[in-house]
Amino acid sequence: MRGLLLIDIQNDFLPGGALAVPRGDEVIAVASRLASSAAYGAIVATQDFHPADHGSFASQHTGKAPYSQGELAGLPQTLWPDHCVEGTRGAELADGIDRARLAAVVPKGTDRTIDSYSGFFDNARRKKTPLEDTLRGLGVTSLDVVGLATDYCVKATVLDALELGFPVRVHLDGIRAVDLSEGDGARAIDAMRAAGAEIV
Repeated sequence: MRGLLLIDIQNDFLPGGALAVPRGDEVIAVASRLASSAAYGAIVATQDFHPADHGSFASQHTGKAPYSQGELAGLPQTLWPDHCVEGTRGAELADGIDRARLAAVVPKGTDRTIDSYSGFFDNARRKKTPLEDTLRGLGVTSLDVVGLATDYCVKATVLDALELGFPVRVHLDGIRAVDLSEGDGARAIDAMRAAGAEIV
């Protein structure tokens, strides 16, 4: 059964949000159109959901500015503005996402000591989220993917999904990149394609 996975389509990643992805709001209409089709047996969303003192926030590192480089859990870490803090509007799914159509919403990034770009694992691969078990429990065997951001959470989730045995289609019109370095988004698409994702 084919499932639709909506990755981190949350207020803080939209224009005006704490960590806005350029033109991130453009993915909402694509997600809504796909979600209203009969092609999917289940629709699942991931949700960045951080404690207020999450270690990926620049505010937790003395003298560090947002978007600078640091370290977390022994891994290199881009230090982000505070974003998607649990209990805030910024962490909520975008208003255009119909919650009634979602079979599940899977939080990630909930442990302050490790970041989680992928919907399946934290960046240090120390913990799994419930996403794989949720998808398999729903009977999902392949995935279509849209969401934010191409060069971080979309790429990491797609690569892990492929490694876990889920064939993946990525909808180009439904993803947008941060592009901290010019070309990051394009390189992420190339990496997903090289790993076996179908780019449509």
